[in-house]
Amino acid sequence: MSKHQRSNRQKAFLFATAFFRKFPAFPYLIKWLCIGVPIGLAVGSASASFLITLDWATHFRESHQWIIVLLPIGGLLVGLLYHYYGKDVESGNNLLIDTIHKPQKLIPFRMAPLVYIGTIVTHFFGGSAGREGTALQMAGAIADQFSRPFKLSSEDRSVLIISALAAGFGSVFGTPLAGAVFALEVILIGQLRYKAIFPAFVAAILADWITHLWQAKHTQYFIKFIPDVDILALLYSVAAGIAFGICAATFVKIIHWAAGQFRSRIAFAPMRPFVGGIIVLLAVLAVGTTKFLGLGIPTILQSFEQQLPPYDFAIKMAFTIITLASGFKGGEVTPLFFIGAALGSALSVIIPLPVALLAGMGFVAVFAGATNTPLACILMGIELFGANCGIYVAIACVVSYLFSGHNSIYSKQRIGEPKHVRFSHYSGKSISRQD
Repeated sequence: MSKHQRSNRQKAFLFATAFFRKFPAFPYLIKWLCIGVPIGLAVGSASASFLITLDWATHFRESHQWIIVLLPIGGLLVGLLYHYYGKDVESGNNLLIDTIHKPQKLIPFRMAPLVYIGTIVTHFFGGSAGREGTALQMAGAIADQFSRPFKLSSEDRSVLIISALAAGFGSVFGTPLAGAVFALEVILIGQLRYKAIFPAFVAAILADWITHLWQAKHTQYFIKFIPDVDILALLYSVAAGIAFGICAATFVKIIHWAAGQFRSRIAFAPMRPFVGGIIVLLAVLAVGTTKFLGLGIPTILQSFEQQLPPYDFAIKMAFTIITLASGFKGGEVTPLFFIGAALGSALSVIIPLPVALLAGMGFVAVFAGATNTPLACILMGIELFGANCGIYVAIACVVSYLFSGHNSIYSKQRIGEPKHVRFSHYSGKSISRQD
């Protein structure tokens, strides 16, 4: 090597050193771009495949409604699948949250195909479940496989899984901004993990883009009329938020209680979804309609157009609680959208706000209360319904968050900053370990 070449290399090295000293964030950006891009590609493709398959399963069930008589058999199949092959991943989203808090062994990749199959079977035969749990678990299981080839530290692994959650949530609902904030917010109540903010947004935005490239469809919601903001409208929004928060807390408490009842009364785990399937099937025969099965998207859309009966939200709550508490797979979020939208629509009888606006407020606010993620839900409302409803959505989500108490569908969610001063002794504890 000539002196001229050595001199050029030394100059380049000195320039790079000076550049990185002046812009210390640059290596961080490059590192997480290199990690976030493959995560976004993989998770976005997985979400697209899941959404397309789920759409097929839903259409098949609706076209052949007789198949719901096989729901108990479907539940038994899901139970056996997890009993023999998935005991170590059965905790689902709680396993992901635990891993973020204290990374230990690698999340088994089989979590992804197991929850995928379990959710499709649940929806194919008519269980009342959602899709968020599946998207998050698929994303977390896929992403954690990258931690070894990238030789990530425990702290970086936590950031990796947060990014995966952002990608999974953002791509499955078509709300990348809400997905990123959800992943940052859901880990600790009252605190955000800002260290993961860049990779979370990169992964969520890219995964959503990839899902669109695969032409996986998302439901479009519309709120045609947003009234001007005044004191009365704000007070009505607070009142609605209180109702949404109480509804969220009720759902969370009952589903945890019901899961405990199934565990204590039925020792052989695969029989729990079998029995749950029988209960759901009998309930369908009792109510005389299948609109409470599956995601319930048609009824959610209807809630934006007309006043729903005041009992629809409670019936959907019961169907979902039995389905998920007994051991079927899926998620709680889309059913929570249904419950919130139906409740909001029904509240228009006593709260003089537009039906569609109340349905949209309930759509995100019940979810905010049940997951303790008000900021993500505010963003979701804006992404789904437009910025004009932002003030109403924000009030409903924040009030619901406050009135839902320290309850969560994710029992391993920890309390970073309590909602009220008198609960300060809960700080740092998981939801399941409160006094």
